[in-house]
Formats: sequence, C-alpha cells, structure tokens
Amino acid sequence: MRHNKKFNHLGRTADHRRAMLANQAISLIMHKRITTTLAKAKELKKYVEPLITKAKEDSTNSRRVVFSYLQNKEAIKELFGPVAEKVGDRPGGYTRIIKLGFRQGDAAQICFIELVDFDPEMAKTETKKKATRRSRRGGQKAVEAPAQEAPAAAEAPAEAPAAEEAPKAE
Repeated sequence: MRHNKKFNHLGRTADHRRAMLANQAISLIMHKRITTTLAKAKELKKYVEPLITKAKEDSTNSRRVVFSYLQNKEAIKELFGPVAEKVGDRPGGYTRIIKLGFRQGDAAQICFIELVDFDPEMAKTETKKKATRRSRRGGQKAVEAPAQEAPAAAEAPAEAPAAEEAPKAE
C-alpha cells in the first residue's frame, strides 16, 4: 500500500533527485521552456513554483533561500528580475505542462514544461479560419466563381472612401 507516500522518487537517491531538480529548475528559469518526461515535469512543477513565489518578494532573505536551492547566480538574477516582474500579480500557477506524446526508445511520455507568462503564442487569441466547403462534383468551377467576385467587391468600397476623403481635404 502507498500510505503516506507523498512524492515520486524518480528511481534516484535523494541527493541525485535534488541535484536533478535543481538543474532542471535552472534550465527552466533560463530558457523559459524545457522538454522532459511527464513524471519529471510534475516533480519539477512542485519544486520550482514555491521558488517563484519566494522571488516575488525581493529581499536578502528570499534571495538566500532560493540560492540555497539553485546554487546559480545567473538563474537567481533572471528569477528575481524578468520572471518576478511578469508573475508579480499572478496568485499561483506559474508553469504549464503540455504533453507531446511518447518517446521512441522507451515509450516514456514526453512533455514541455514552460513558464506561463513567457509564451507569446498562448497569449494570442485564436482567429477563426474560414471554413470552406468542397464537393467532389463541383471541381474547379465552384472554387473559381467566388474568387472572381471577391476582388470586384473589395475594390468598390476601397474607391468610395477615397472619393469622400478628397473633398474633406480641400
């Protein structure tokens, strides 16, 4: 039974696991996105999110506490600088895990883990693509007919505002 088994040991000793999570946390802070296995990403999320919360308050004590976990001055500068600015108003949930599939060699589940506010692609709202209907019988005729009408309709309104603007300029 799994009574009181709080976290995944990842098949490593405590020192090895601590060093691996610190290295992955440094890479995540420096690069904003890393690729790893799903089990490691879930453990990394538990490891790095309290550090990011600590970084919101820029004090000597919080820097020392975070440095005791990471042991990397460049990562500390990055964490207390740009990362802390972006997540300052966020109440939590600083990382996102995106599943990618399975690795070829050992079928381990692979994923991205990234800092939420640093992904410009996710921040954009998706524009809906125009759905086109295609039939087997229509061939080229169905596709060409609307394409010829569209430029004529687009040109007519473009000329009208130009005519209206000319008298206003005088």
